[in-house]
Amino acid sequence: MAKDAFVYFMANAHNTTLYVGVTNDLLRRVAEHKAHINKGFTDKYNCEKLVYYEEIESFGAAIEREKKLKKWKREWKNCLVESINPKWIDLSVSLGLTQDYIDSIKEYYRQERGDSA
Repeated sequence: MAKDAFVYFMANAHNTTLYVGVTNDLLRRVAEHKAHINKGFTDKYNCEKLVYYEEIESFGAAIEREKKLKKWKREWKNCLVESINPKWIDLSVSLGLTQDYIDSIKEYYRQERGDSA
């Protein structure tokens, strides 16, 4: 069965702040975080580094997993990240995220919002 959703962690440069999120399109969503499209938590705390993700069978199951992970102690989240990413590197590059794609996301939202160049 195809996996339709992702739960993911974004971290800031020093790995002191973690964001737990859910999406149906991981590459697009990470590009939005890196482009600071939404002025929320990840923008405020500069969480631009994808350090962990899980593929989940359904969006409903992903939301349930996200809710559970948000309640975890930080130590447990760190252990989860380190189980697949011990050096806390940005995994988005290995998924194929490029600066060109991030720029295209910025441009898409600029046009959607009617911002001038």
